[in-house]
Amino acid sequence: MSAEWWEHAVFYQIYPRSFADADGNGIGDLAGIIGKLDYLQWLGVDALWLSPHYPSPQIDTGYDITDFTAVEPAYGTMEEFDRLLDAIHARGMKLILDLVLNHTSDRHPWFLEARSSRDNPKRDWYVWHDGDGEGPPNNWQSEFGGSAWEYDTLTGQWYYHEFLKEQPDLNWRNPDVHAAMFDVARFWLDKGVDGFRLDAIGTLYEDPALTPQTSRYNAIDVLRHNWLPQEIRDGMHYMDIVRDLLRYQHEQPEVFELMRDFRTLIDSYDNRFLVGETSDVRFLGNGRDALHAIFNFDVVSLPALTPQALRNIRNTWQADMPEGGVFCTTLNNHDQSRSATHFAAGANQLQQCRIALAVTLFMGGIPFLYYGEEIGMRDYAIRSLGELHDSVGWIYRDLRLQEGIGEAQILAELGTFSRDRCRTPMQWDRSPNAGFTPAGVRTWLPVHDSYLEGVNVADQAADPDALLPFYRELIRLYRTHPALQTGSFLDLDPSNEALLVFLRTSGEAQCLVMISFAPKPLRYRLECRGRILFTDAQKQTPLEPGAYTLPPFGILVAALEENTRASACLPLFAMV
Repeated sequence: MSAEWWEHAVFYQIYPRSFADADGNGIGDLAGIIGKLDYLQWLGVDALWLSPHYPSPQIDTGYDITDFTAVEPAYGTMEEFDRLLDAIHARGMKLILDLVLNHTSDRHPWFLEARSSRDNPKRDWYVWHDGDGEGPPNNWQSEFGGSAWEYDTLTGQWYYHEFLKEQPDLNWRNPDVHAAMFDVARFWLDKGVDGFRLDAIGTLYEDPALTPQTSRYNAIDVLRHNWLPQEIRDGMHYMDIVRDLLRYQHEQPEVFELMRDFRTLIDSYDNRFLVGETSDVRFLGNGRDALHAIFNFDVVSLPALTPQALRNIRNTWQADMPEGGVFCTTLNNHDQSRSATHFAAGANQLQQCRIALAVTLFMGGIPFLYYGEEIGMRDYAIRSLGELHDSVGWIYRDLRLQEGIGEAQILAELGTFSRDRCRTPMQWDRSPNAGFTPAGVRTWLPVHDSYLEGVNVADQAADPDALLPFYRELIRLYRTHPALQTGSFLDLDPSNEALLVFLRTSGEAQCLVMISFAPKPLRYRLECRGRILFTDAQKQTPLEPGAYTLPPFGILVAALEENTRASACLPLFAMV
């Protein structure tokens, strides 16, 4: 059976506020994205994921939405959205949108109606409850800190919010909500968008019995985890804490049936794609009746990329994945540290960025890249509270002040925790503001100083040894060899602590991939034949039995002759 378009696509996430500013107000916009589509086509990406572009008060930087079927005025108009979609399709690319299902803004007309009185027809569109005495209905926590309940003085009840109090949760047990949000999806599908990334889907239902949580940790402890030393983080068993704290607020049984409903909806259109913000394979159903794909966030959360850690994750996912389900591999996004900061350090940063891409593209799954990753953009450490936009950062700052922590320490902590760190403007060239917006304009977040040090598109496009040409070359390689896209995966040396070496096989086509994590050269011998497609050590040449040398953090990709035995591909190597 032939693969669907998304199974062999390279996706590229665009944070619209930060990609390109066409009107010169310091905020990215749709016209700016249109102006950069030729660059994205040159880079070789097949599909774009557009983070929320809807009208929003921007309390949670776009994830608090006041109208699901309109365009944020700061980003442009619906006419410009239509032009963007047409221009993407004209280049043979696809577009998926961020669909936020869990909540609205507290300024959304639905919520304004809901809180106007207890008997308003939209009251039950949200989750309202009486308090427990003078306090909230129970001790559930908001993921962003504090109680998950907010008291409404007008109607004398509490409403539930998984995230900020300005983001009240929709009541998905109300069939009117179900119908309204499915109409939202149809609105964009009818326009021709190619699918959705479904935001925070594990949070759509809560335990109707309001069972209290019994964790000894709270949401602030979870937030603090982001900046604690690694040895403490490991001891906290972070994911176990999160699951225990939020067990009655996440992954309730109804959500899996809802995903089947969404699949039925999207299958009524041709060639549309659903990916969920989750690592829970249950959201894939039987592989054919729920989401098409989920994210492999186990890789994102690794403290470092090592062969054994990547191998363990790959083996676990391969065992758990239902037939027909697909996972997506990414190393960064709008909530996580940039991969160049998280996974590249010391004297070998460029080489580590290179092997991070090889892992993303070649180990299996659908690759998702984050804007600026291809030039090695790094996290930005805010220098003053005046630069802080992330609402979660402000919550954290206030709580730390109450604990007597000084602002200098808080700033240091926010530099590794605030989501602003990974949302700064795209760095296009060496001109003022990195070419994101004209000189003299204040950008919504500061531009990282690294644009003056060659971390920009223009400088790297002219430098064959820079990261950007490497991204382009490996993406081209991935797109032209089906075995690298959807082929089966066979680990040839599962105990090797310095090297990943594996086969990707699709029909008669076989590709051998070697990725070295060693800081020294590796000398090895191969007994197989084929054609070298990429290597750091030499130009493309025939692959013949013999001795080779892989440089530090080196990569080799080779197409093998048909019917090559796996045993012939196992390299015999020694450190040199």
